[in-house]
This record gives sequence, structure tokens and C-alpha cells, in this order.
Amino acid sequence: MKTICFYFQVHQPFRFRRYRFFDIGNDHYYYDDYTNESVMTKVAAKCYLPANELLLKMLRKHKGKFKVSFSISGLAIEQFKLYAPEVLDSFKALADTGMVEFLAETYSHSLVSLKNKEAFFSQAEAHAHLIESLFGKRPTVFRNTELIYSDLLGELVAEMGYQAMLTEGAKHVLGWKSPNFLYCNSINPRLKVLLKNFKLSDDIAFRFGNKGWNEWPLTTEKFVKWILKLDKREEVINLFMDYETFGEHQDKNTGIFDFLENLPVEVLKHKGLSFSTPSEVVADLQPIAPVSVPHPISWADEERDLTAWLGNEMQQEAFDKLYTLLPKIQLCKDAKLLKDWDFLQCSDHFYYMCTKFFSDGDVHAYFNPYETPYEAFINYMNVLSDFTIRLNAAVPKSDLDQELSNLTDLLAAKEEKIRKMEDEIKNLRKRRTSVKKPVSTKKKV
Repeated sequence: MKTICFYFQVHQPFRFRRYRFFDIGNDHYYYDDYTNESVMTKVAAKCYLPANELLLKMLRKHKGKFKVSFSISGLAIEQFKLYAPEVLDSFKALADTGMVEFLAETYSHSLVSLKNKEAFFSQAEAHAHLIESLFGKRPTVFRNTELIYSDLLGELVAEMGYQAMLTEGAKHVLGWKSPNFLYCNSINPRLKVLLKNFKLSDDIAFRFGNKGWNEWPLTTEKFVKWILKLDKREEVINLFMDYETFGEHQDKNTGIFDFLENLPVEVLKHKGLSFSTPSEVVADLQPIAPVSVPHPISWADEERDLTAWLGNEMQQEAFDKLYTLLPKIQLCKDAKLLKDWDFLQCSDHFYYMCTKFFSDGDVHAYFNPYETPYEAFINYMNVLSDFTIRLNAAVPKSDLDQELSNLTDLLAAKEEKIRKMEDEIKNLRKRRTSVKKPVSTKKKV
């Protein structure tokens, strides 16, 4: 008996506008609203809305036999509210079926789990609260940003009370072992670990529309045959992928929606196959062994490590500089600063700085607003510099910082007073010139 666990990631970052050096200290708005709205509108039309509509149809048709799961970042949800509220409504309709599980993750789709325990817990709690408020159920399964996982990270997730976590079934971690079983954390066995079957997942997510692939075209019959040929003792096939696979990464013309619609029909023809959500997998199966992951892994690129975000000096400098601000952030009460802090932490900003080439280069170029990694780095650091100035003013570190903050406030107040006086002078001049001279009524002789 085998069960298929479908999981989809949904995320969109708030992209920054071109923020120049001379903007630092003068302009505190960082975002490219036009690009953010354009991308969201495009992806909603090509993927989110048609895919959700199709899934709703499938869930109703198969009456509890077909199930899927999602994690939706807090930043994606904020963009739905701003630019595409109908998408959020369509996810709520999926939740109402009772056949969809929503997972927890970091609110900002960040790398904070690699830096600070308290900040990691705070972001996870903020996201879990958001998901519960939207979909009516608190998540019990955790999915870290980009499936980043290690033994120590798993222990932290177990400490937060989650029963399971998703990650990559990386070859260098598993060796001869199969990802098609339930595992547990090697430090805290109470945390169950679901491993992505990257071969079958990537057949759909990356190779489906590639006419040069020796298995093209991929049909549901062929795909299910591959599953049936797996070792009979294997218990779970974890198919994890970006939700944008459907309609965006793989265009509608490739037949990807037809494939998705027909897959449960073909799967459910076989008594030995079923569908489950991650929490159902954990409830129904026993872990066969601990999985040892001493160093962090992810689902990105060939290496399945952290080099997509922290593989070069630019990325590391930006990452370290960002989190040196954490002590002050923990004291900050300014809502605008805290919102900008959420957006600054998004892992995409570091991804844009990646200098990888070859097969991974195309992936890194996808939806990248910058022409070069260096340009991405400079832009980010300019934004971070302005943010740091604002944060230092809001949360002074020393007497000198407090004095500078007071002087800044004093100067701002004086500038505002001068501006008002200048406006008053202009108004007085306008009134004076508007007074007409009396016209003489004396007749000429």
C-alpha cells in the first residue's frame, strides 16, 4: 500500500525598486509596486486562479479520496490582499472542503532559522496565527523556507510543538536509503520527517514540458506505472513542488492542467494507491529510522544546500549585516519599520545575488528584477543602509545615538516650521497681487 502526498509552495516577494545611493536618508519607500502588482496579476491569472478552480473541482469529484497540502508565505498572503483578493478567496474555498492541509513556515519566507532561535520562533508563530485566522485551523506540520532542514533545525521545530517537518530527500543525505518512507529527527524522534521524492517531483515541476526529455510526453498512465514499479515495501511518495508549476513554469499549452486533473483518476484505479496530507501520513505510518542531517540542506539547485542564498561573499555580507540589526529590532515599536523588516528578510533578495551558472542559472534568473547579482547586492545594501538609519533613530543605541536622534527630530520640526512659513508667505503674496487697483472714471477732454 502506497500513499501519495502532494505539497505545493506558494510565495511571492515584495521586490524593491531601483534604490540609489542618493535616496539614502531622503526617501524611505523601497518597493516596486508596479512590478509586484504585475507579477502577482500575471501569476494569479496563469496559475493560482485556474489551478485552484481545478483543484476545487477535483476535490469535490473524488469526495475525500484526493487530498493536497500548501504552505503560503505571509508575504504572498499580503500581496493577495493588496493585488488579488480573489486568489485568497479561492484558497479559502479549498480549505472549506476539509481535504486541504495548510502548513506553517516563516512569515517572511526568510532564512532566520539559520541565525536566531527567538526570531525564528516569533516568525513561525506569526505565520501559524495568520494561517489559523484565515483557514480556521492551526498548522501541525512545519515547512521551513525552501525546505531548509538540519538535525538542529528539526529539534527547534519539535520544541515549537510541531509533529512533522518537510525537507528534501537529498542523495548525499540518504545514500542508499529511499525517500519513500517516513523518518524522524535524529535528535528528537518525536518530530517526524517527510522527504521529497525529487525524481518524481522534478519530472512534473521541471521536465514535464521539455520535448527534448527522453520520457516526453509524460502521461498520467506512465507516471502511475513508475509509482507501481517502486519497491512494494515503500509507503509514501512525497511530491513537493512550487505551485507555479501549474500554468507558470509549465504553460497551460504543455497539458499540465490536464495531467493534474487526470492523475487522481488514474491513481485511484489501483487499490494499492491513495492520497494523504502530511498530517495523515504522520498519523498512519511509523518512522522506519532517524534521518541524520548534520549540515543544512534545501531543495535548491544540484547541491541541495544553502549556496543558492549564502554561496558567495556578497550574499554572506548582506545576510550578516541584516541580522546585526536584530537586537534593535527586538526593541523597536514602530509598525512601519517592523513591516519593512519583514520584507527585508525575504530569502529572494539573497537569491538574486547568486552567481551560479550552467543548469541552475536559468532557475536563478526566473522573475529576477536585476540584470546582475552585483546590481542586486548594491540595491539591497542601499535599502538596508537607509533602513539602518531609520532604525537607529527609532531605537538609539547610546547617548550619542540618542543625541543624534534628538537633533534629527529637532531639525525635522524646524524644517516643517520653515515649510509652513514659506507657504504662508506665498499665500500672502498671492493675496496682495490679486488686489486690483481702482479704475479711474475721469473723462478725457
